[in-house]
Amino acid sequence: MKLTELQVRKAAPGEKPRKLTDGAGMYLLVTPSGGKLWRLKYRVDGKEKVLALGRYPDIGLADARARRDEARRQIARGADPSAERVAERQARALVEQTKQETFEVVARRWMDRQEVAEITANKNRWILETFLFPHIGHRPIGDITPRELLNALRQTESSGMLETTKRAKIKAGQVFRFAILEGLTDNDPTPSLRGTLKTPKPKHHAAVVDPKEIGALLRAIDGFAGQLVTKAALQLVAMVFVRPGELRRAEWTEIDLDGSIWRIPGERMKMKAPHLVPLSTQAVSILRELQPLTGSGRYVFPGLRSASRPMSENTVNAALRRLGYSGDEMTGHGFRSLAATRLNEMGWNADAIERQLAHAESNKVREAYTHAAQYLDERKRMMQAWADHLEGLKQ
Repeated sequence: MKLTELQVRKAAPGEKPRKLTDGAGMYLLVTPSGGKLWRLKYRVDGKEKVLALGRYPDIGLADARARRDEARRQIARGADPSAERVAERQARALVEQTKQETFEVVARRWMDRQEVAEITANKNRWILETFLFPHIGHRPIGDITPRELLNALRQTESSGMLETTKRAKIKAGQVFRFAILEGLTDNDPTPSLRGTLKTPKPKHHAAVVDPKEIGALLRAIDGFAGQLVTKAALQLVAMVFVRPGELRRAEWTEIDLDGSIWRIPGERMKMKAPHLVPLSTQAVSILRELQPLTGSGRYVFPGLRSASRPMSENTVNAALRRLGYSGDEMTGHGFRSLAATRLNEMGWNADAIERQLAHAESNKVREAYTHAAQYLDERKRMMQAWADHLEGLKQ
């Protein structure tokens, strides 16, 4: 017997929950506290289940029957309305979560998970915060279109910073790919922008490579009238040609003067692999002269204002400017180009040169076997010959 609207309205609570059936598996559950809840009993794969259809009076008798009939149609198709409702609820929750996952939120999470050198992390943060967050940082990452990203990048491009624009696009792509792996979006708009932005001209680190000019540079360094620590950094970087960041963060615990070797841990290297720098007798001599000045502290080249921090990343370049070399003539990074050019011209093994420069192996099979000591004996001879060569050019 089917229920009437009057029966439903007047159904009174008892000491225990009671059910008022309406047919086809639907009933009204009246609780002791006076609640009236529509329920549907059904079976799927031989298992009895109960589906909530709503609460009276929010859902009246007619609406409850309509919900029952729709649920029974789903069951007839072989579906489970309870499972589908859970799936719909999860999908809605995912949509709401995705709305909260803005480009900035996801980008900051990506930055937190990156294991990169401090200087790289700072550059990533600067690019994202300065050139992308102001334009698309507030947007849900799954809603950002290629056109939106292009408009953001063109803001930077219009100011003439083409290399920065290129890097901003790369960082955006890395964030979008991270979001895809996190299940926050299915789309990376950066491939769609291929060919839409101006291409920056290749920029090479300025370096002196003519032997006579190298000799003049080395004599100028020996005559540097500034801080002794800065002078030592200039002299040493010419001999060991490591990256400027690796030089200025050098720690005394890494350097074995008796063994004539500098062991740089992987976390401080660009390629995240440990690196060995054989030290020539000239390099050891420079470090021994420096040791009484800075050897009691952590850093070989401490900052001028605080010994607890390494030398500023601008110190070497500023010293070169003080010596009269413009940024178009010589940079701290240029000592790597200088060494690579001259060592190749001198006939040294190209693989040994590349290993000493700590460049990444392009061949993945070889890369698996590459380690800090590869070509080490040859590199020791090469580094001593290089220091001797510089000494000859200087004289």
